[in-house]
Amino acid sequence: MTQADVPLRHAKYGPGDIVRHRLFPFRGVVFDVDPEFANSEEWWLSIPEAIRPHKDQPFYHLLAENSESFYTAYVSEQNLLPDAHNGAIGHPAAQEFFEGFDGERYIVKSRPGGVN
Repeated sequence: MTQADVPLRHAKYGPGDIVRHRLFPFRGVVFDVDPEFANSEEWWLSIPEAIRPHKDQPFYHLLAENSESFYTAYVSEQNLLPDAHNGAIGHPAAQEFFEGFDGERYIVKSRPGGVN
């Protein structure tokens, strides 16, 4: 089977969706999606084997936060759960990507030229 034969998996979440990690105490808002793993092999191998996710699933770029800090995170779909019911996030970079929070999700800013 070639790469062209593999059906593209649809991402469960999209930019603006608020999620939390299934195993670790952080949450965030999605600002970009990779249809499958697109980080370095070194990064992937740094994850303990017992919890290392499969590469053939969507991975999400998050503006993430925990009780101590704000950061960006790269997380597999299998490790995310919806979390909008807990409200907006406080990440200071959210205003760079989003116009605001509507109570359910963040509204993605329009890009110049009107294309998102």
